[in-house]
Amino acid sequence: MPTAQRVTDLRDLDAAFTIRERVFVHEQGVPAELEYDAHDRQATTRHYLAHATNGTPAGAARWRETENGVKLERFAVLPDFRNQEVGAALLKQVVADVRQQAPGELVYLHAQLRAVPFYERHGFARVGELFEEAGIQHYKMALKG
Repeated sequence: MPTAQRVTDLRDLDAAFTIRERVFVHEQGVPAELEYDAHDRQATTRHYLAHATNGTPAGAARWRETENGVKLERFAVLPDFRNQEVGAALLKQVVADVRQQAPGELVYLHAQLRAVPFYERHGFARVGELFEEAGIQHYKMALKG
């Protein structure tokens, strides 16, 4: 089973950033200056790293509190590990931690269009209209319940 946990050391943070760079910058063409932002280095931003069943770093994510609730961001799974439950393990761990650390807060994210069905399977619902972010179509989604 894939596993995911909050990043607690610089090696894991570096691995998470490397995964994000490979997926967003190299694969999807997001400019690096949009991928990395001031929130990455804030103490209040929580970063996560997922490992495949064989222990290889395979996915990354982060969450932070905003004026609108808790925003889940930067979910990325390396191509070789997609459709192997890495994303599900990552999302479940992030949501569990958010529920513990920020109970009662609205939990939302900006889902790339192709990821909408994944988030719907995990309890999120679309909110509002389709929009573009970093040249990629997204829907805002909120966790139900």
